[in-house]
Amino acid sequence: MRSELKMGLSSSLVPVAYALLLLCCFTARNAATAAASGDGGGGLRLNYYSESCPRAEEIVKEQVRRLYEEHGNTAVSWLRALFHDCTVKSCDASLLLETDAATGLVSEQASPRSFGMRNFKYVGAIKSALERECPGTVSCADILALAARDGAAMLGGPAAIPMRTGRRDATESQYGEVERYIPNHNDTVSAVLSRFAAMGLGAEAVVALLGAHSVGRVHCSNLVARLYPAVDAGMEPAYGAYLRGRCPTADAREDTRDVAYARNDRATPMVLDNMYHKNLLKGRGLLLVDQRLASDPRTAPFVRRMAADNGYFGETFAAALVRMSENGPLTGGQGEVRKDCRFVNAK
Repeated sequence: MRSELKMGLSSSLVPVAYALLLLCCFTARNAATAAASGDGGGGLRLNYYSESCPRAEEIVKEQVRRLYEEHGNTAVSWLRALFHDCTVKSCDASLLLETDAATGLVSEQASPRSFGMRNFKYVGAIKSALERECPGTVSCADILALAARDGAAMLGGPAAIPMRTGRRDATESQYGEVERYIPNHNDTVSAVLSRFAAMGLGAEAVVALLGAHSVGRVHCSNLVARLYPAVDAGMEPAYGAYLRGRCPTADAREDTRDVAYARNDRATPMVLDNMYHKNLLKGRGLLLVDQRLASDPRTAPFVRRMAADNGYFGETFAAALVRMSENGPLTGGQGEVRKDCRFVNAK
């Protein structure tokens, strides 16, 4: 979830899961087991469109691949978009609704927490391809979930993640709730764990999902407090010097700091891998909340294990992504299937 996942993820997406308050009965591994069986909570199921639109998932995958080949950062955008959509109450594509002065609807994209998000127009390209094949059938919420799954695969992450579908689209924006639900880049680990525990995600899943910060970039406006007047003591000195070269001083105009950015991962910047976790162990976490994972006793063991085992990271990330994608979906007669993901259907 944001970096592309700037926490709030920047450039395309950042986010991503952080408990121990385990107030929920599901863990990421529970989700993986359920996914394998095809039994989805809330009316979701595998191959939901097998009869109504048999090529739906294939079409999404084709479009995600085409867009990735033309605009590589779209794959990062899909991850951040799913994080933002699902974290704010429900995976219901409310994020995609644009501001409508006539109805008074204010888009979630207008929230400061959504700063740096982009490529929403390409969701429309995917939707158009689906509408040509099966008009009024595939929801925008399912497009976000499937695009995030396929985007992760294009970035070298887990492939063939079982993703249940059957989500419906919201008819209202949750603009007023965004800042309360989306974690901030300088939150404490406890705050982040608590937020994700509400979605049934434990500490292990949080450390895996934040691994999405292995791709994308972070705007300097989220970094200057760690760099000036002195480099954060928890940051590797050489890395701090590099970031000071990327980001202007704290006295620079705010818009300058917004435009400037640093890559989340300099070694494999467009590969979804465990380099994020390796960097945390070296004091190279970009965002404060990232670096804190490496020292908090609830999350540090998972950081070390994922840094040592990319396969374990990928497996845990896949299960956590599925669980996050099933947070409070609208199903059955709830919501609608939008014809245009930007607007509620005309009555």
